[in-house]
Amino acid sequence: MGTVAKAIPQPVIPKVAPREDLNPFRIAQIQFDMAAEFLKVDPGLRQILRTPKRVMEVSVPVKLDNGQVKVFVGYRVQHNTARGPAKGGVRYHPNLTLDEVKALASWMTWKTATMNIPYGGSKGGVICDAKRMSRSELERLTRRFTYEILPILGPERDIPAPDVATDAQTMAWMMDTYSTLAGEAALDCVTGKPIALGGSEGRLDATARGLLFAIEEACKVKKISLRGASVAVQGYGNVGSTVARVLSEKKARIVAISDSRGGVHNPRGIDPLKAYRYKERAGTVVGMPGASRISSEDLLALKCDILIPAALENAITLHNADQIKAKIVAEGANGPTTPHADEVLARKGIFVIPDILANAGGVTVSYFEWAQNLQGARWQDAELSQRLEFMMRSAFNDVYMTMRKHRTHSRAAAYVLAVSRVTEAMLLRGLFP
Repeated sequence: MGTVAKAIPQPVIPKVAPREDLNPFRIAQIQFDMAAEFLKVDPGLRQILRTPKRVMEVSVPVKLDNGQVKVFVGYRVQHNTARGPAKGGVRYHPNLTLDEVKALASWMTWKTATMNIPYGGSKGGVICDAKRMSRSELERLTRRFTYEILPILGPERDIPAPDVATDAQTMAWMMDTYSTLAGEAALDCVTGKPIALGGSEGRLDATARGLLFAIEEACKVKKISLRGASVAVQGYGNVGSTVARVLSEKKARIVAISDSRGGVHNPRGIDPLKAYRYKERAGTVVGMPGASRISSEDLLALKCDILIPAALENAITLHNADQIKAKIVAEGANGPTTPHADEVLARKGIFVIPDILANAGGVTVSYFEWAQNLQGARWQDAELSQRLEFMMRSAFNDVYMTMRKHRTHSRAAAYVLAVSRVTEAMLLRGLFP
């Protein structure tokens, strides 16, 4: 007789809906615990992996354009470096919390392990409203923040990248500050830089292109044709707008999009380029011609083939998971689905491409940029695209095979795969001293 595959322990969903804990770091720990329990990870090792390796909180004094000095709060968290230097973005957001940064750092550990990239996980940011700051204020903020966290940065220690409200220019300022203080040209100390400063071709749309490859693989699993498939995108920033464009190029039909102010819907299709141009002029997609207004909450509940939550954490919770009607949920954002919601989606037969796989195109091309900087080399765009496609499809296949082997849902499979790779590295290294 054949052996019965061991099932991953699943959280029990009470009949009366509980109040969900939406703290992102506790959610990240729940996701890790599920995989650690299945893998029977040693309790001591489990404690290490539930806790960030290093947490730094800094004061960032900045002289504003009006001459006043304002002190901002900044963070840099390194979760794990067993498989390589820490890697993670820098976000500027008025509601940033330390627990959010800790969660994002841990998700980066599992993301790089899922992709089998020789990195650990980190994240950082400053509590500020970048939209209300001038370019010169943002430059002074970035340079001072870089100076404050400098002791734990470096090409072999921790390599920042852009995230929410930061971009290639932010990385140029960080790189220049680090290089000036180090007394050397350290192009490899950050990624996501402008091409003129050692940045990589294809970095700007890497996350969206990686998401496209993952969606194509998921469509094969669900036996859906991407041509003509209906797509709803929550969050029309860099990732959301770009993935809408590349999916449209594949003849998918973008039926709804939204941003922080609301959304628009047209079942016949929305031109993503026209939507992007309208948002550049108006500051939002709301009000664009040829589409009716819709809330972000209603967008999530639309009947469509592919739903892409590409905004912030906790978009799909136990509160609205039962309303999701998409066949595939492709997580362009980090942490958009809670553990309780995962179980609801799995019961409904919805295929979730988890964030640690779906949006890993960005860190993959960041890895390519870092490798090019270390080598003093320049790879062509076609080569980069080919490498990205190979790694995304390979990682999807690894997760899907793990999912089939253990008869569980996709996020649990991705975490089992990632946690097994990190624990193997830690066991081989041993515990110092």
